Amino acid sequence: MMKAFKILFLCLLTTVALGCESRTDKTDGGGVLLSISDFDGLPIGSGVNAAAATGFVQVGEITITNVIKDPNGLGSSLMNVEIQSYEVTYTRADTGTRTPPPLVRGLFGVAPVGGEYVVENLPVMDVSQLLNPPLSDLLFQNGGIDKETGSATIKLNFIMRFFGRTLSGDEVETDPASFTVDFFP
Repeated sequence: MMKAFKILFLCLLTTVALGCESRTDKTDGGGVLLSISDFDGLPIGSGVNAAAATGFVQVGEITITNVIKDPNGLGSSLMNVEIQSYEVTYTRADTGTRTPPPLVRGLFGVAPVGGEYVVENLPVMDVSQLLNPPLSDLLFQNGGIDKETGSATIKLNFIMRFFGRTLSGDEVETDPASFTVDFFP
């Protein structure tokens, strides 16, 4: 009897463990999905010395769309998403391994349910990234060469995500979107 109880208990525990997703409350998103639906004015190349002088690299325009998960469902203003922040991380698209530190910034705006939020001239890199390795290697005063690879060009992948909260309080975020930029002195 005790052995049967233990087997039944383990089966029940396994079912519960497999059936539960610990992030459900964070990924439910209040019935909506945020999507980075359009990029305009993506930088494809940037001179580090010129960018360091202005203090940033930016994207001309990014559109974030708020989509109702259930195509037959009704929306309400409680499904509007207040955009709170965004994050840009970097990976190397060349043979190097050093990357700039991530950029995390606050952002204010609302993506209405079934609508769009457009951000213009969004910084995707600032002096925190431009004046630290590996990009600082490309500054004229530092020799203009990536010390790790010996190249005068650094190719970086930019990975962006936006974070927000519905008016009803559910956290929501976009899937990552990426693009690549070549940096030179």
